[in-house]
Amino acid sequence: MKLSLDANEDIPVFRQVAQALRKKILTGELQPGQRMPAETALASENGIHRSSVREAIRSLEQQGLLYREEGKRKLFVSTPSTATLSRKLVTPMIMEGITFEEIWETIRALDPVVAEAAAHRRNTANLQALEENLERTRAALGDTDALVRLDIEFHELIALAANNRVIQALRLPISDLFYPSFQAVMISLNAGERLLTAHEKILQAIKWGEADEAREWMIRHLNDFHKGYELASLDIRQPAALQASEA
Repeated sequence: MKLSLDANEDIPVFRQVAQALRKKILTGELQPGQRMPAETALASENGIHRSSVREAIRSLEQQGLLYREEGKRKLFVSTPSTATLSRKLVTPMIMEGITFEEIWETIRALDPVVAEAAAHRRNTANLQALEENLERTRAALGDTDALVRLDIEFHELIALAANNRVIQALRLPISDLFYPSFQAVMISLNAGERLLTAHEKILQAIKWGEADEAREWMIRHLNDFHKGYELASLDIRQPAALQASEA
């Protein structure tokens, strides 16, 4: 497999190799499931060191564009999981000191639009999943941890109902970072009934295709969280962190 490389470029050879292979994958020249040439063959055909090929392949494996069969050396082109890639944003966000306030502002901008889209695009399976989530929420009113998990699931299900893959990808790292702050509010205020009411109103609006109503109830729901943070005397400007089980 011949790659377009330039020995006069300042870019390291392994990075040029990674970029060339990535381009072939993204343009469809290399298809998911297609077996890749061996490292030695790629190095020999392109007149470069095998170590450069190895580093390039390692980089593409980390991106989810290549994979090896377990216990074997054979290398194949793969389609990276949207969930896996989007959740890789969590680590740099934490290291940058992203605050809960920044996360809330992002959710406040995103989720009302998502609810509106869900009201237009939801299908029977989406509504069934949301109804089941609501039933479990009613049964978990005395369990703070369960309520927090169910609330995050509720918002992720609405993102699915919006039928927009970009929205779904953006929602996953937000959910991971939002968990600890929401848990702190729920423990302090015991606001399960209020959360349930908001979820019922949002789902009803989505179910009946009332996009404006879905949007407005989502805004109320998110504003409630911000008020809850203040009432619980918590500092929303604190850096975000993963929940203890993931740290």
